[in-house]
Amino acid sequence: QVHLVESGGDLVQPGGSLRLSCAVSGLQLERFSIGWFRQAPGKEREGVSCSTLDGKTYYSNSVKGRFTISRDTAKNAVYLQMDSLKPEDTAVYYCAASQYSAVVAPLLPRAYDFWGQGTQVTVSS
Repeated sequence: QVHLVESGGDLVQPGGSLRLSCAVSGLQLERFSIGWFRQAPGKEREGVSCSTLDGKTYYSNSVKGRFTISRDTAKNAVYLQMDSLKPEDTAVYYCAASQYSAVVAPLLPRAYDFWGQGTQVTVSS
């Protein structure tokens, strides 16, 4: 059974940093693309970043240069380092796993097969 569990969400001031973690079980991480998504109240879920199974990384324009995705196959975990946070980054952040489709659509939610429950990130002074 596949499980993805996010952690690391918190309340942080503008300009601050957070590192989100996604602990993955029930699948071989090296065979899956892992994406990070976020959803703010009243808005659609949007793709933030992806680490594909063929070694590429992708970022949305809104976070490029501020967020960094990485994976640790030994720990079966994927991380999202978020720097220079802005109030508009406030959302519930989700990690998700995709076996095939994310290679061609890395930031598209429907390309993903398995999802975590989310972790809240709030950027506010």
